[in-house]
Amino acid sequence: MSSGPKGREPCPAHAWSTIGRRELLAAGGLGLMTGLTRPAAAASPLDQLTWGVHVSLAPAWFDPAEASGIITPFLVLYALHDAMVKPMPGTALAPSLAESVTASDDGRTYDFVIREGAAFHTGDPVTSADVKFSFDRYRGVAHDLLQARVAEVETPDARHVRFRLKKPWPDFLTFYATATGAGWIVPKRYAEQVGPDGFKKAPVGAGPYRFVSFKPGVELVLEASERYWRKKPAVKRLVFKVIPDETTRLAALKAGEIDIAYSVRGELAEKLRSTPGLALKPALVQGPFCLYFPEQWDDQSPWHDVRVRRAASLAIDRKTINEALTLGFSEVTGNAIVPKGFDFYWQPPAPEFDPDKAKRLLAEAGLRGGFDAGNYNCDASYSNIGEAVVDNLLAVGIRAKLRPIERAAFIKEFSEKKYKNIIQAGPGAFGNAATRIEAHLVKGGVFSYGSYPDIDELYQQQAGELDRPRREAILFKIQQLMVERTIYAPIWQLAFINGIGPRVGESGFGRIPLFPYTAPYEDITIKGT
Repeated sequence: MSSGPKGREPCPAHAWSTIGRRELLAAGGLGLMTGLTRPAAAASPLDQLTWGVHVSLAPAWFDPAEASGIITPFLVLYALHDAMVKPMPGTALAPSLAESVTASDDGRTYDFVIREGAAFHTGDPVTSADVKFSFDRYRGVAHDLLQARVAEVETPDARHVRFRLKKPWPDFLTFYATATGAGWIVPKRYAEQVGPDGFKKAPVGAGPYRFVSFKPGVELVLEASERYWRKKPAVKRLVFKVIPDETTRLAALKAGEIDIAYSVRGELAEKLRSTPGLALKPALVQGPFCLYFPEQWDDQSPWHDVRVRRAASLAIDRKTINEALTLGFSEVTGNAIVPKGFDFYWQPPAPEFDPDKAKRLLAEAGLRGGFDAGNYNCDASYSNIGEAVVDNLLAVGIRAKLRPIERAAFIKEFSEKKYKNIIQAGPGAFGNAATRIEAHLVKGGVFSYGSYPDIDELYQQQAGELDRPRREAILFKIQQLMVERTIYAPIWQLAFINGIGPRVGESGFGRIPLFPYTAPYEDITIKGT
């Protein structure tokens, strides 16, 4: 199998956040790689790297059509699949399967030219029919929004795709390329042949690695695709080994059973940092953690009173938790859902820690002595944050019960609006301030349990605003209202702390800004090879 012209390097990518009219996107490309354990009859350890993954991998994450509005699926998508445009080192929106993208002067039409030589793992070329099929097939986060705003997808020929919008939408490319999976392309012929369930069992993409095997709860094995357009991956085989327990992950890294360990925190991170031959790799990521109060719109709930929500926020000792769990690498911020580094980010005042003031607010709200707050629902992989915050809440009289849930189930139930009481949220998807607000704050958002009419109206105003300063002012106002009303209680912008072993050359950590995982996969190397 050929991999395209030998020695071909991608053109330099230009840093930009929103496409200008008639502005041609620079060419570029990247992938991603991850995990391994030692599969039976696998490649020699000299040819593979092994990851210790902190969550159980869900088959839904193998299919771009089911992107759920979180960042975790991209851990797999960057390896198996490729997108028309995607985040890459130095560029928030860089062409990949598309060698160019052009926007019309009126902002209603986007033309994509598919890269010559781009092919799926089956050997079939990537065509405009596959691009249209992938968009039509998409059913994940922001599906309704995309369908409502895109009038038509045209395929003038095999290498050209044209998206016609119903009206100008400055965030079209951000939603299509980063905040959803709609721009990640799957082979039409194969996907129709096997159906959605069959595709998740044996996914086929156009990324740098092809699917080999998957054992639920154990491991995912991938092998390099020599036909990947950008370059032949440097590592032959990747295995994502599921190791939910942090202590076990660190022990496996020390023993050389894995080469990269995701998410090592607290005292274990200190041990990792002091172990000869191992290296600590912290990354400040696009995941602000916060408490969400889904019952704040219920006038019978204590959380309906903004004083109670403010009391919960004042109870959180963010600095101490940060130092204890992430060695101080996380950034304490008052913006609960939009991370620093995103386009249209608004910097609010720093959140306060004042337990006495929290108690006074509870007393003013008629809750002197506190109240039983029910379940504190959280992703099990971040239950240690939950344990600390539950203790903080208890100290001011808010009595909550920690309820850790495995990630795939947590996200599913969160999006299906099944939770009450308190939700520890950690939105980490690609995008900008508007995409975060759409998913978490406005009416109909996948993670929004309620909304405020004035915020909904402001969101609609900015969605079609082509003047950037005016749009920025609207998005800043929305974030200001979010903070003033304590719709969320912010915790921090997470520092995702990882470890690498002595065999790893280029790990890929931090190459894509704010991305928590190793990427691009085809650039990751083993020392001495």
